Amino acid sequence: MKQNTDVRLTFSSIADLMQELGLPAPLHPLITLIDYDKQPIDLTQAGHWFELDFYKISFKKSFNGSVKYGPRQYDFKNGGLAFLAPHQPVQLSGDPCDHEGYTLFFHPDLLDHHGLAQSIHGYGFFSYAVTEALFLSEKEKDVVALLFRAMATELENNIDSFSQQVLVSQLELLLTHSNRFYNRQFITRKGVYHELINRMNLYLNDRLDNQDGLVSGLPSPQEVAGQLQVSQRYLSDILRSLTGKTTQQHIHLLLVEKAKVLLNQTTLTTAEIAYGLGFEHPQSFNKLFKQKTKLSPTEFRRGSFSKTDD
Repeated sequence: MKQNTDVRLTFSSIADLMQELGLPAPLHPLITLIDYDKQPIDLTQAGHWFELDFYKISFKKSFNGSVKYGPRQYDFKNGGLAFLAPHQPVQLSGDPCDHEGYTLFFHPDLLDHHGLAQSIHGYGFFSYAVTEALFLSEKEKDVVALLFRAMATELENNIDSFSQQVLVSQLELLLTHSNRFYNRQFITRKGVYHELINRMNLYLNDRLDNQDGLVSGLPSPQEVAGQLQVSQRYLSDILRSLTGKTTQQHIHLLLVEKAKVLLNQTTLTTAEIAYGLGFEHPQSFNKLFKQKTKLSPTEFRRGSFSKTDD
């Protein structure tokens, strides 16, 4: 463990973190499960920022509070799951209510020689902000609690040649269920997410109408997510779940629709339209336009004029 000038504590091993928090040493060097009902945490480091070289999954059964999602507050009293990937800074809360339920820590080395070592990067929720936690129904909480209890039982057994395989299998099942539950959340909270999509479209339309594209450049997924105050991966996963398209694909579609209007209603050259939308090179604009419409901008404009003449 080392401390830097920003009062950020960095931990490379789970054992060091447990010692710092006044918790028992892990029963397995690469994974540990904390039950806060049985193991109260030492909060003397509250307010400090931690950076972990391992993963963290928190399961709150009945968190008594709310979380901020963008500019709004959302009830989180029914509990849920929150995920943290390695090397993401997190601040240790001093509120005892924040430390209830279970927290699972596991090191990437636990996944060595297992398919999960590669596939874990496909679980986008490890890149979500903490305020984008997974809300769980009562049935879903029962499923998660059962999986955590199974892990606890396995960790209490003596370590043998099967321990790592069993633990990784249990972990993979937990992640698979989490994927399913997030997909359910995106569907059942459509009202909230459609509002988010509407705000995204309003922002992009205003941005593309600004007529200063060459200075601003093309809008990026990172820019849009920042404007909406959500994480980039969370926004993309919401869009993919509800529309089948990523943030980048939505941006491209709006660019092409804006270009169609300009080709139809103005005498701007293709290059002027490209620069106005933020493309550095007209060739890149031509390529995207043809990819989405099967026509070059010139062919599209010629066809539009022909229809008008008819």
